[in-house]
Amino acid sequence: MPAAADLLATDKRPRLSHVWRREASDHYVEPRWVSTRLFEVEDFDRSHVLLDPCTGFGRIADAAKGAGYVVIAADIADRGYPGCHLEDFLDRKSMPPTVVGNPPFGAVEAFARHALNLGAIRVALIFPVARLNAARWLKALPLRRVWLLTPRPSMPPGHVIVRGEKPGGGKVDFAWLVFERGYVGSAELAWLHRDRAAP
Repeated sequence: MPAAADLLATDKRPRLSHVWRREASDHYVEPRWVSTRLFEVEDFDRSHVLLDPCTGFGRIADAAKGAGYVVIAADIADRGYPGCHLEDFLDRKSMPPTVVGNPPFGAVEAFARHALNLGAIRVALIFPVARLNAARWLKALPLRRVWLLTPRPSMPPGHVIVRGEKPGGGKVDFAWLVFERGYVGSAELAWLHRDRAAP
């Protein structure tokens, strides 16, 4: 009979995930389906202007425009998206009714609070699922829905996309956090599948 160590050694699978160097300004790029699917299941009121505060390469802004929204594209750095305003979101003094973005994950709380404090009605932000159970700050905000993204999207740093690499094998689960001004109650938990089918 083989030793336990021998069994373990033969049962290992190859690691298919990537470990990339950290990106300046925490610019990580979501797959296009992540925002396209959000705009298929959430109605942010097309009569309102929608702000993408971390436009990056414009994937959320493009999906919003494709879904019929009037979009303001903004970012703290120029990443080449046409018409993108350079600004620090946390320095904004006014806020449109709708904010949808992929901010640095360590700043999601600050982004949500700032948007809601300045009058945003609906706010949707990408957040790592593993951080949810420690995010006690969510209790104080009007969190309406959590959309768990499936299959797990790979969100590589911007420089990987610029080099033309094909991301895959992501090892972090993500969700959309959707906040709604005035909402009181428990957040709804749902799955947002890339292929529109139940996971």
